[in-house]
Amino acid sequence: MTRNSLTLLGFLAALVVLTADQVSKWWILEVVRLPDLGQIVLLPVLNLTMVWNRGVTFGLLTGFGSWSYLLLAAVALAVVAALVVWLRRAESRLVAIALGAIVGGAISNVIDRLRFGAVVDFIHAHLGAWSWYVFNLADAAIVCGVVALVVDGLLPRTRRADSTG
Repeated sequence: MTRNSLTLLGFLAALVVLTADQVSKWWILEVVRLPDLGQIVLLPVLNLTMVWNRGVTFGLLTGFGSWSYLLLAAVALAVVAALVVWLRRAESRLVAIALGAIVGGAISNVIDRLRFGAVVDFIHAHLGAWSWYVFNLADAAIVCGVVALVVDGLLPRTRRADSTG
């Protein structure tokens, strides 16, 4: 694939993640009305739990006052700009899709910050006393994208070259 094709593939991945995340948040807020319910138990290990995340991952950096959402949105957009530069230089499908997933997830969470002053989180996985943080589809896409980039970085160079197909 050419670099332009890989860039397009990355942007397509970003669009898919952004759309899926925003539609899922709309559904949670407008159809399910999870803010009114608080929580819905789906499975013994999975709940829909409404959380307005005013910080970043795992609720970090929440103590910067009422304007912090704008600062966090600006930082996220700066990171997105850097990732788009990387995406334009991507040499494999894996890297292009991974970067696209991260970009789409980050932009979707920025949209939430600008609309609501916080990110809509609602997926809560748990097992017995162990509980993971509440997250959303954008967060999952970002984590999967980062894992894919790490895996790509660990592959031998010849294997990575083969993945461009």
